[in-house]
Amino acid sequence: MRLEPWRLWIVLICVLVAAKEAAAQPVAIDLGTLGGMWSQAIAINDSGQVVGSSLTASGARHAFSWTPAGGMVDLGTLGGTSSRAVAVNESGLVVGSSSTANGRTHAFVWTTTDGMVDLGTLLGGANSYATAVNNEGQVIGRSDYNSTSTHAFSWTAAEGMIDLGGFGGDSRATAVNDLGQVVGYGYARLNLGFPQAFSWTAAGGLVGLGSLAGGSSSVAHAVNNHGQVVGYGLVNGGGSHAFSWTPAGGMVDLGTLGGGSSQTLGGHLDAFEFDQVFFTFSVNDNGQVVGESGTGPVAAVHAFVWTAIDGMVDLGTLAGSFSGAHAINGKGQVVGQAQIADAGPSGPTLHAFSWTATAASSIWERSAVR
Repeated sequence: MRLEPWRLWIVLICVLVAAKEAAAQPVAIDLGTLGGMWSQAIAINDSGQVVGSSLTASGARHAFSWTPAGGMVDLGTLGGTSSRAVAVNESGLVVGSSSTANGRTHAFVWTTTDGMVDLGTLLGGANSYATAVNNEGQVIGRSDYNSTSTHAFSWTAAEGMIDLGGFGGDSRATAVNDLGQVVGYGYARLNLGFPQAFSWTAAGGLVGLGSLAGGSSSVAHAVNNHGQVVGYGLVNGGGSHAFSWTPAGGMVDLGTLGGGSSQTLGGHLDAFEFDQVFFTFSVNDNGQVVGESGTGPVAAVHAFVWTAIDGMVDLGTLAGSFSGAHAINGKGQVVGQAQIADAGPSGPTLHAFSWTATAASSIWERSAVR
């Protein structure tokens, strides 16, 4: 059958559109390891510098910084055996936590000039953990401040470590934007109750963000420079969903990819701690959110990107069944961790990965909130 010219044009346009969309799908890049079988990317800046942690050839866990030009670089420790990098700003300032020579764990900042610098703890504390840094060099995290409790902190080179308080119990700071707005979660009473998401500013202090409809708990994970906060909360009937919060719209449920939860902590928000930092969500200044979600009742966990236009989009995996997206930069580059092979005798092999689009009209740019 011979197609008329106008029908051929329609077919050609459809083929070109399909090819363009296919070319725009994210491409995963294996960032390798520091010699061991495991690595995890946690953060990326707009220059493409990635930070996280990896097992070394000897089995120790060390913080790393990765760049396209220099590859993966071991950042060392504060005198102990292990370290983890969790954030990097646009000037290349890396923050994280490391064991010390006396067996404690302290927050650190790292630069190519000064190496790893110990940030200490709140007064009377033994341990501290950095979780984020903004482009002004403000570091946030949590620290012991007496023998029984931990509090969120903010650190700057000028003021040192400041206690951000809480709701009467423990508190954790998880993210900070360039305006100095800190988000995290706290408890109403020490060792009791459910966590509640908060936002903190120097002017307004600590403000609770509430919870999803029917839920009793919420945890804020990230905040962009527009004040948009993302995280997760328990929902009515069990399970947990990712949320987006703004001062104007309040807390909005982002749903899932078909599973019961938009993150996988067994529905128990108290489980979030530094050792499980990879269960995170991130949002960039375009309003693009990344994280991980169950894909069905008994299916695998996959990385996702969410936008106001497209909703939640599955980023897929590589050779294995698991992937998790941990951060997204202003250019739409996503980093996280993925299973590169199905579980064998030694268990699954997990590597740090970077996802990037290959076409100018990619889903990131097409879906960006302008």
